[in-house]
Amino acid sequence: MNQRIYRLTLLAMLITIAVVGRLAMQYIPSVQPVTAIIIISGYLLGPSAGIIIGVATVYLTNLSLGMGIWTIWQMIAWGSIGLFAGIIGRFQWKKEKKILIIFSFFAAYYYGLILNSSMFVYTDKFIPFLLSSLPFDTYHAIGNVIFVSILYPILKKALKRTNNKLQ
Repeated sequence: MNQRIYRLTLLAMLITIAVVGRLAMQYIPSVQPVTAIIIISGYLLGPSAGIIIGVATVYLTNLSLGMGIWTIWQMIAWGSIGLFAGIIGRFQWKKEKKILIIFSFFAAYYYGLILNSSMFVYTDKFIPFLLSSLPFDTYHAIGNVIFVSILYPILKKALKRTNNKLQ
């Protein structure tokens, strides 16, 4: 029972860090640590943790930033990024930080693709949204690379200590 409470508390703390990071960085378009935190957490804690952190972060931040038709698509995008990161984490990598940096770069464009696909559902237009979002997706990708580079060693050390306590 204590392990479940400990894991739930850990997830709540990671969600809180992601929420605070997104709200603090909201004035810089498409640059926030959320994707990096989801990727690192999913990679180190597993697919379910990545999904939970992704979906909960969207819900909690959008309570402040505004809910809309995009909310469910953001949940799908960030939740699936957490899932994919968790699947990548199931394998042994020699240069895991490099793998996560590459994944985080492409995850930004994947996130943009999901959100642009949602606009196709509602407006029947895709290419204009895709083209207009490319600069913002690029900012997101560059931000992801920076945040993963900075946060991965810190979170890996903290979560390694935590995983030892969980086992």
